[in-house]
Amino acid sequence: MRAFRFNAPLAACLFLSLGAGPAVAQSANMTFFVTSVGSGKGGDLGGLDGADAHCQRLAATAGAGNKTWRAYLSTQGSALNDPNFVNARDRIGPGPWQNAKGVVIAKNLEELHSANNNVTKETALDEKGQLVNGRTEKPNTHDILTGSRPDGTAFAGAFFPDMTCGNWTKGGTSGSAMLGHHDRVGPIQSSWATSWNSAHPAVGCDQASLVKTGGAGLFYCFAEK
Repeated sequence: MRAFRFNAPLAACLFLSLGAGPAVAQSANMTFFVTSVGSGKGGDLGGLDGADAHCQRLAATAGAGNKTWRAYLSTQGSALNDPNFVNARDRIGPGPWQNAKGVVIAKNLEELHSANNNVTKETALDEKGQLVNGRTEKPNTHDILTGSRPDGTAFAGAFFPDMTCGNWTKGGTSGSAMLGHHDRVGPIQSSWATSWNSAHPAVGCDQASLVKTGGAGLFYCFAEK
């Protein structure tokens, strides 16, 4: 009878192949993530279209490119009475949404914008299923671009301050953008400091300013469909 020889390299390959299956399947079902990288140009994301395209590209690399992805970003009108603004909450579909590990972060829009949502450092993963650095880590990247109020709606237009880096077209020191804290941690235990989508504005729109306030120009992506 022929003796069986254990082929360690082959066994390792089989193990890795089998082990990769569930992870790939979970990523394919992903409907929410934090971008692993920003545009590299601060708050200049190429407008909403450029931000959406960035979400779509990153999702595709994770095997979830068959969905319609939208950046969770609001825009402002050019004047106080200008109706041409966009609410982030109106861009992302009805839910539910889950991360790359299959954990549901909210069942619907109402839950997402309530105290009952499940957006935390442990659940607000990037498209690869990896944790995003929080306030106590280096580099701190917990500031997430949103341009939104706590209920996911837009800020008033001029003459009020810029809260969207010129509707995501500015990458210089002028302007600002509202940021959220994906880890729900701030310098004090206050609702603004622990808000996932509306914590405080950036000190500028260039990459250096975003880093200075504790971010990297990252933003949330949701599958609309």
